[in-house]
Amino acid sequence: MARGLLAALVFLLSACAPAASTPTATPTPSPSPTASPTPSASPTPSPTPGLLPIFDAHLHYSRESWTAYPPEKIAAMFDQLGIESGLVSSAPDEGTFRLRAVLGEARVIPMLSPYRNGTDVFSWARDGSIVPYVESIYRQGTHRGFGEFHLNAGQSGLPVVRTLLAFAQRENLFLQPHADARAMAELLPLVTDQTVLWAHAGVTATPDQVEALLAKWPKLWVELSLRDDVAPGGKLDARWGALFAKYPDKFMVGTDTWTVGGTYTGNERWDAYPDLVRGIRTWLAQLPTELAANIAHRNAERFLAQLPR
Repeated sequence: MARGLLAALVFLLSACAPAASTPTATPTPSPSPTASPTPSASPTPSPTPGLLPIFDAHLHYSRESWTAYPPEKIAAMFDQLGIESGLVSSAPDEGTFRLRAVLGEARVIPMLSPYRNGTDVFSWARDGSIVPYVESIYRQGTHRGFGEFHLNAGQSGLPVVRTLLAFAQRENLFLQPHADARAMAELLPLVTDQTVLWAHAGVTATPDQVEALLAKWPKLWVELSLRDDVAPGGKLDARWGALFAKYPDKFMVGTDTWTVGGTYTGNERWDAYPDLVRGIRTWLAQLPTELAANIAHRNAERFLAQLPR
């Protein structure tokens, strides 16, 4: 009898306990461009029940996004979409730390970008003023990688490029080059001691070209932002699927929320962000469960864990 009363009491107490709820971020006006946000305590990322966590290995939070997409709005979107965290580089670098001040250290992994604005994308490799800019914004122990930086064939030997590659090596920063297969073939022999995360899987590189470089360079990893050919029309391409199975620990996903440069003139990528993430999940769901989890977030977590501090 006493045992039955005790069980009933436990049931009643548990039934009356308040249910856990996920707080909803309330957007606030974005700070003025000259404001320097004070970093807040690092919140624990809120996983979205039922969704495979996503680590976004290619994010930007540049000046053009600060008003339309204040950090609170992005935090709410990440919570809704199950975005665990991501690599963030911005033009200027201030944007990364605006975002980090709200989302916290666990969700925003800062990248050291050579870009002050969209124009630098096309000129940085020959612009000597980029070197002191990068040195002035660098936060030792906080920036984890150098990039994204655009590199064309024939540019790896330019003085500005060599100077910043050497800087990244001294500071134990991994590299995130936006480069086609030919430019990568020129770059990789110069940085054999450095970890490299290849942006966009080379943009135009074929699965065979990606495979050839992965086979040759053990410190090479690959992220897949902008690679719509991985799953045209939502159906996983068989060649990419075979490559993922052959190198299950080498690939990551990304979205590339760039705003100015190339074909991007505004916030098109942030506007489409939910659709981009849903598209990624569509083809991940066509892979074996373990492989999908690796590419979605585990490879990125292992990648960061093995980096020197």
